[in-house]
Order: sequence, then structure tokens, then C-alpha cells
Amino acid sequence: MGSRSDLTDAQWERLEPLLPVSNGRCGRWRDHRQVVNGVLYRIRTGVQWRDLPERYGPWKTVHERHRRWSADGTWEMLLRRVQAEADAAGEIDWDVSVDSTSVRAHHHAAGARRSAARPQRGLWPVDQFRSHPGGTDQPAGGGSAGGEALGRSRGGFTTKIHLSADGRCRVLSLVITPGQCADCTQFEPVMDKIRVPRLTSGRTRTKPDSVSADKGYSNRRTRRYLRRRGIRHVIPEKADQVANRVRRGSAGGRPPGFDRDRYKKRNTVERAINRLKTFRAVATRFDKRGYVYLGTVTAAALVIWLRS
Repeated sequence: MGSRSDLTDAQWERLEPLLPVSNGRCGRWRDHRQVVNGVLYRIRTGVQWRDLPERYGPWKTVHERHRRWSADGTWEMLLRRVQAEADAAGEIDWDVSVDSTSVRAHHHAAGARRSAARPQRGLWPVDQFRSHPGGTDQPAGGGSAGGEALGRSRGGFTTKIHLSADGRCRVLSLVITPGQCADCTQFEPVMDKIRVPRLTSGRTRTKPDSVSADKGYSNRRTRRYLRRRGIRHVIPEKADQVANRVRRGSAGGRPPGFDRDRYKKRNTVERAINRLKTFRAVATRFDKRGYVYLGTVTAAALVIWLRS
């Protein structure tokens, strides 16, 4: 008997051609569908890896596959390929919204071992496969709280997810930081990670039609970045910024344009966050390593795209 988190036949048909294949020299992958369903079951329910139902096979195999694919960028590659298919079909609304959300870290997320080196976890081209059964991927992260995207904020021991979402409440890009990190500092990294490849030919799309964000992103650097890239934006001014501009008179410059109707659509990113947090392993962080938690959030975003 299957679970609510298991992929349907239609979803599996879309995902299967994108998955890594065995190179024939280092053993075989255990059945991808069984293991992927095991990963998704754990992300949806938040259970400990050891408590996975037997129908998903050995829990160590499921955990190791998730860890390896988080480390080498496989989950991110799958998300981008699914986004590329949607873009080719004209199904992406490029009126993008940006926001962040704090996630409380469970005490099991603390205590990652320190490692001597922090290997780079680069992003692989969409036409290449990164992982193979006999790989020797090393865990990233130095073991410190900051190095694993853990920090202290008003909510306690937290991680913050910074994301952009299209007009249909689906995640386009993700960045995670310690919980005390200010939203505005991660605006450019979030925007720079919007990269939707073309399935046939042409440049990877990195530029949305417009961007909306709340007052937390209202600063000169953000507006200058968007103007430089020629992206229309809707970001309300803070009250103190308005007062300062008025006080300076003509030297304060003109107020930035603000489209109230467009700003009303900013709720799409809030709804995207709500959809992500229906996955318990996203809403509460249990993963010690930052790159593994990023893989967990990315896999949840992938499922949302497959179901939309």
C-alpha cells in the first residue's frame, strides 16, 4: 500500500528520464522510485530515518541517497529541469515575488561534527549527471552553527529560507542562512539563482518580467541592482525613508514608482512558503548539515512543481 507522499505514475514518468543512471562499474542504484518515495515520505512526515516503513527498503540507503544528491546538486538539477519543461510549455508566470521565512531548528539539528575541509558543492550543467553508486562525496560544512546555516533570532535556534516564487506559487530559487540574517542582504543571491534552462536552444532565462517584495527589501542597493538589470519592480518605501526624502526637498529625488495592483499579487510568495511548510521536515529543521537541509527544501519544491 502506497503513501500520500508517493509519486503517481504520471509524476514518475516526468521524473524518471532525468535521474542519474549507473555507469556499470561501481555497482547498481537501488530502484530509484522506491528510494525517492522513501525520501519524500520522510520529508512529508518528518520521521527519523530509522523509522521509515520497510516498503522503502533499507533506511540507510534512502538516507545516503538523499545526502549524496543534496551534496552534488542532483535535487537542484531536477528542479531546474522540471522548471525548464514548464517554461517551454509557457506555464511559468514571470511576475516574481521574493520573501523569506524562519524555520525553527530541532535540537537534533545541532552538533554537526567539524570537518577539516569544506569542499565546494557546485551546480552541475543540466545535461550532465553528477552522482554514481560508487561515488565518494564528502560532507560539506565545517560543523559550526554559522557554517551550517543555524543561528539565533527572536524565534530561538533557527534557519531562514530566502526564496523567489513565480505567479503560480512555485519556488524558482532558494537560499538558506542563519536565522538572524537580514532579508535584504540575500536579495541579490536569491535573484542570481533564478536560472531556468532552455530545453532546445537559447540562453538560460535569468530575468523575470517584474519583481515585488515587501519593505524589508527597500534600500538603494536593491533598487540599483534591479534598475541595472532592467527589471520592473514594486517595493514600498519605509516610513523613515519617505520622511528623509521629503525633508531633503528636491535633493531627496523623486519617489520610486509603486503599482498597488501589482503589489497585491505579492501574496503568491507567502502562499509558496505555506505550501513548502506543509512538509514537516521543511517546517522544522532536523538535518544537521546545511547542505542536506537545502536538499530537503529543494526536494519539497520539486514535488510542488510535479504536482502543479
